[in-house]
Amino acid sequence: MPRVLIAPDKFKGSLTAAQVGAAVAAGIRRVLPDASVLVIPVADGGDGTVAAALAAGFAAIPVVATGPTGEPVGASYARRGDLAVVELADVSGLLRLPDGKFAPMSANSRGTGEVIAAAVDAGCRRVVLGIGGSAGTDGGAGMLRAVGARLLDADGAEIGDGGAALADVATIDLTGLRKRLAGVEFTVACDVDNPLTGSRGAAAVYGPQKGADDRQVTALDAALTHWADIVAATTGTDRRDIPGAGAAGGVGFAAVAVLDAILAPGIELVLDSADFGNHLTGTDLVVTGEGTLDEQTLHGKAPAGVAAAAHAAGIPAVAVCGRNTLSEARLQSAGFTAAYSLVAIEPDVQRCFTEGEELLQRLGTHIAERHLSQTTPVVKQQQPHKS
Repeated sequence: MPRVLIAPDKFKGSLTAAQVGAAVAAGIRRVLPDASVLVIPVADGGDGTVAAALAAGFAAIPVVATGPTGEPVGASYARRGDLAVVELADVSGLLRLPDGKFAPMSANSRGTGEVIAAAVDAGCRRVVLGIGGSAGTDGGAGMLRAVGARLLDADGAEIGDGGAALADVATIDLTGLRKRLAGVEFTVACDVDNPLTGSRGAAAVYGPQKGADDRQVTALDAALTHWADIVAATTGTDRRDIPGAGAAGGVGFAAVAVLDAILAPGIELVLDSADFGNHLTGTDLVVTGEGTLDEQTLHGKAPAGVAAAAHAAGIPAVAVCGRNTLSEARLQSAGFTAAYSLVAIEPDVQRCFTEGEELLQRLGTHIAERHLSQTTPVVKQQQPHKS
């Protein structure tokens, strides 16, 4: 009886990681009804990180927090023992912008800090923070304020929210933050290496994705530079150039510079929390995937992390995706035995979105026939028949 481990990320805008896994599993069972199939949804630190933790056995703890532009949102963190998994995208992300309207100068990370505060106040002493998909560029200032920091202007008044307001910071009081977070360890799931400021910084690289025009990008970068100067003067250490400081609009910087956080690849943290290594034992095939397999996939994204773990264990890994732009050589070098895309069996992209689950079942059937009914898989971008 073959053992299959399915560990996909979401198909963004279409299916959750759990739905992807369930569809592929159903397809495999069409061919091999007695196969042992385990689905472990994964993520790389962005949206879906809490869902991956819940699938790994964590408990969901609901929280009402402040959204990126001030509106209350219902969110949750995942908890197991004294460990909390917090997902920035779930409360301060682009998906939380009302009507999808960008707010590049004022969107902030306050709600993320509120979720962290709730977890810490409930007794969590370790926090894993996934920081992908942020809506703002506030240098993590909102997050710090929510856990006890005071950010004051030259007149001693609290500054406003958002990246633009950072230009007004004159002093930082960390007394309340240090008291509240004493003994709490932070690990940040981060898959980018951008510094906080400059041509590769948070504003220049990611600001346009959050609605900032050229003038606003320049203003935000200047505000972040001033913010980094004040934080360095307060803490005695300048961390603006640490790889990953520019992640999530500078939340990575605040986490490292003020919370003494460790930055780590998001997929590694997710796989560790899911006890992925032990689940690989006795497995014959690993299936992973995401909406698009491309060069970005190979730089810290979930499928590449899953394939690397499988390859290290000597287990073949195949991928499912909406579309694939990687060559066979690139796939093989990343540890993939094969990749299967929805557009190969359904060229109509809209149908791939609306009928994704049925198409994934067909891919699961093909994977079972090719990789589990035969003894030697072929290293190819294999495509099932369209019929």
